[in-house]
Amino acid sequence: MDNWDEIRTAYNVARVGTVSGAAEVLGVHHATVIRHIDALEDRLGVKLFQRHARGYTPTEAGQDLLRVAQTTDDQFSQLAGRIKGRGNDVTGELVVTSLGGLSHLLVPVVAAFQAGYPDLIVRYLTGTRLFRLEYGEAHVAIRAGAVPDQPDNVVQPFYRQKFTLFASDRYIERHGLPDGEGDLTGHFFVGPDDPESRAPFDRWLQQIIPTEQIIFRSGDVHAQRRAIFEGAGIGFMSRLQARELGGLTEILPPREDWSAPLWLVTHMDLHRTTKVQAFLSFLKERAKTWDDA
Repeated sequence: MDNWDEIRTAYNVARVGTVSGAAEVLGVHHATVIRHIDALEDRLGVKLFQRHARGYTPTEAGQDLLRVAQTTDDQFSQLAGRIKGRGNDVTGELVVTSLGGLSHLLVPVVAAFQAGYPDLIVRYLTGTRLFRLEYGEAHVAIRAGAVPDQPDNVVQPFYRQKFTLFASDRYIERHGLPDGEGDLTGHFFVGPDDPESRAPFDRWLQQIIPTEQIIFRSGDVHAQRRAIFEGAGIGFMSRLQARELGGLTEILPPREDWSAPLWLVTHMDLHRTTKVQAFLSFLKERAKTWDDA
């Protein structure tokens, strides 16, 4: 068990299920994958895979190898991520992650930061899953909602967006302007497609507005905003976003229970590095211009 290349090859075959798929992931010829598997099985004296027409299925021994190799691979990824984040220069990669709905705030900041450091490559990752800072998947995370409680992370309060209901000029021309919260009956709304959405304003919408009045639904917040702008219905967005789009009228004043705090999250091993500190300082300074009052 002294050849990590062979073990890594077997791990990827077990994970992907085919020799060709593992070869693509590893960037090698499929013959190299077969040679590594055969050599490892000969050395261990046990079959790690059942070969069949659809691919390779791990045996019980192969499953054991998969579990150990996955842990080892994760540890190597963690080490690589931490090494990349260390150093005294703002160079290499900076990986920032957030919910996709925050991209209108963060992309201009990230782009401006990169412009100031030409040797830096920026990766901006969005999605609902939590990228694991402890494994080096990201250097800085901007997260919404309750205070993040993952161990070994440094968490700082950052920003709170003011959300409320908006209607576009097109919608108002066709359906009129509601006169406050008591006049929402008969109006149409844009909302999430996921009934389990954790956004506080989405929960309010689903609790207060009858289902049949939410006539445009999407899991993409950018599509929701566009639908509101196009007049498909009344919907939630931040005051800052509404001002940037234009042509929108605020239906109700923002409420505290519609907003969610944003948090800056970094791993303790990378928090004090020059690159991370430079970006955090830059982000905080630019956030002062996000006036959505």
